[in-house]
Amino acid sequence: MSDRTKKLLGIVLFDDFEALDVFGPVELFGMLDGVVDVRMVAAEREPVKCRQGPTVLADFAFADCPQLDLLLVPGGMGTRSAVDDPSLCAWLAQRARRTDLVMTVCTGSGLLARTGVLDGVRATSNKRAFAWARSQGPNVTWVEHARWVRDGKFATSAGVSAGMDMSLAVIAELFGPDTAERVAGAAEYEWHRNADWDPFAALNGLGTD
Repeated sequence: MSDRTKKLLGIVLFDDFEALDVFGPVELFGMLDGVVDVRMVAAEREPVKCRQGPTVLADFAFADCPQLDLLLVPGGMGTRSAVDDPSLCAWLAQRARRTDLVMTVCTGSGLLARTGVLDGVRATSNKRAFAWARSQGPNVTWVEHARWVRDGKFATSAGVSAGMDMSLAVIAELFGPDTAERVAGAAEYEWHRNADWDPFAALNGLGTD
């Protein structure tokens, strides 16, 4: 991490992102007032429509986004077209290499894998879309049975709500378990602390690796 007192978390937006992939982590990291600043980043400082319909206004465009301490890439149906957006993929690749800790939720790992930065890294994804995610990064070590996976500077989670469990694990790592417990309690969220807890892998025909 940088030596800044307050850490800057940038969340990447693209059309048809999954709302909870973004706003689950926003709710949790946003409780760390004075410790973490949460900002939205998109290709332009324009409204971006999520899969569920509402739009979100980006705080920064790719061109003027400052140095980040934390980066989060959400998933959603929009990842299917985002992987073919060369400017988005180039920005993600550059920023992921320069950022201390990179998180993905759901099929955001497939999008990040497409850039090549997850090559050789253990990662997971949404179990309903696992085959698609795997196809985006054949050199990634895909973990079928996991709620989230932490490998080096990368933390990748399974589908949608799994991003909240991963976020709390990251908060515990960076700011202490008591802080993570306080945040989970304030959100009235039942935190699954075991990264290997994954009932959805078997439900979707995946193994227990």
